[in-house]
Amino acid sequence: MANSIFQTLSEFFARYGYWVIFFGVMLENAGIPLPGETILLFAGFLAFQGKLQLLPAILIAIAGATIGDSLGFWLGRYGGARLVNRYVRRIPWVAKQYDNAHRLFLQYGQWAVFTARFIAGLRVFAGILAGVLLMPYRRFLVFNFAGAVCWAMTMGTIGFTFGSNWARLTNFLTQLNWITLLLVGVGALALLLVRLLRRNHRS
Repeated sequence: MANSIFQTLSEFFARYGYWVIFFGVMLENAGIPLPGETILLFAGFLAFQGKLQLLPAILIAIAGATIGDSLGFWLGRYGGARLVNRYVRRIPWVAKQYDNAHRLFLQYGQWAVFTARFIAGLRVFAGILAGVLLMPYRRFLVFNFAGAVCWAMTMGTIGFTFGSNWARLTNFLTQLNWITLLLVGVGALALLLVRLLRRNHRS
């Protein structure tokens, strides 16, 4: 599997260069389930090999992520429930991912926009959900851009760090997804405990 991904991405980057980063990341954040994170990690890997430059790759990823999420936001704002029911609900596992993301957005609001960058299933729906839930665009844009900067710098740097071994990088990516989910879960539990303590203190 890792070798197949390596070969496919190598061919795309050889043919289209930095455009692969921009459109891969942008389309994923706009709501199309493409492997934007893997593309950025591979860009960092290629930067280590001297075939790309790391800083332009990160900046392009930031632009793609910010624009893509904004496109998703306006799709959600004007398409709303009709868009979700027509396309998302038709595929059960996608609908399940959307419902999980919806619950997180209702609970954490704009902070879900920021943390969604680091969770593959949630990243696809972040912009759409923010639009569906009528989040003010300026607030969305601030957290959207801040998350894009942190995510692009983190993933690009990780790809560069593991640039000598693609197999190690793919293994690390699998572990990273589990670590991210664990941290989000711990953070959610801590926030819940704080709220309960405040409520008990007031009563």
